[in-house]
Amino acid sequence: MDKKEYTVEELKNKIDRSRLPKHVAIIMDGNGRWASKRFLPRNFGHQEGMERVIEIVGAASNLGIKHLSLYAFSTENWKRPLDEIQGLMKILVQYIRRELDKLHRNNVKINIMGDINKLPELAKNEVERAVKTTCKNTGMILNIGLNYGGRDEIITGIKNILKDVEMGKISIDDIDENTFKSYLYTCDQPDPDLLIRPSGELRLSNFMLYQVAYTEFWFSDILWPDFTEKHLLLSILDYQKRNRRFGGI
Repeated sequence: MDKKEYTVEELKNKIDRSRLPKHVAIIMDGNGRWASKRFLPRNFGHQEGMERVIEIVGAASNLGIKHLSLYAFSTENWKRPLDEIQGLMKILVQYIRRELDKLHRNNVKINIMGDINKLPELAKNEVERAVKTTCKNTGMILNIGLNYGGRDEIITGIKNILKDVEMGKISIDDIDENTFKSYLYTCDQPDPDLLIRPSGELRLSNFMLYQVAYTEFWFSDILWPDFTEKHLLLSILDYQKRNRRFGGI
């Protein structure tokens, strides 16, 4: 990008709509640090982070992104203090109750990545309600990683393949990349074209390890509660400048 400061509308006009990433993944990071910088409890950062989720989901849908994956709560996040985990689960319930009707009206389909059986009962019930309500929608697919880990997803997929081989549903010779993908949480979806990680960290943190083999990464020092539609547009413009060869020349 040149040094000129563009407005959101100007950035939208610069984007080539014929070359949008089909699938954008985001590691939403920096909520706790955002709160700490303001001498606030960490859950204030998570609350503000929810506002960014609402903004970015709407912006991605309006732009025409077909698949959006958000890393909300990892298998490793259970190591955090109990009060923070409880706060995160309350925010999850709040998000669903506040936004589900709008998501449904906008034809967004919610898909969960992760084992939600380990969530508190209220959060689990609300997540199941959101999935059921939007299951027939045909617009943007919103993948939400809850109790999600990339390694766990791969191991779970392998176990389910072995079960189906044992039951005679498939043979070992049937197993190829496409077969394996069908056992992942993102089955029938394209791999992410673009992965965004704000907060200054330069790692995947166990997110979509199988799916990001040829994904373009966009890193930023911006903490997630400060990440806006403008930053999403900047990341897409940067993505559109890249030459994706997928191992070719």
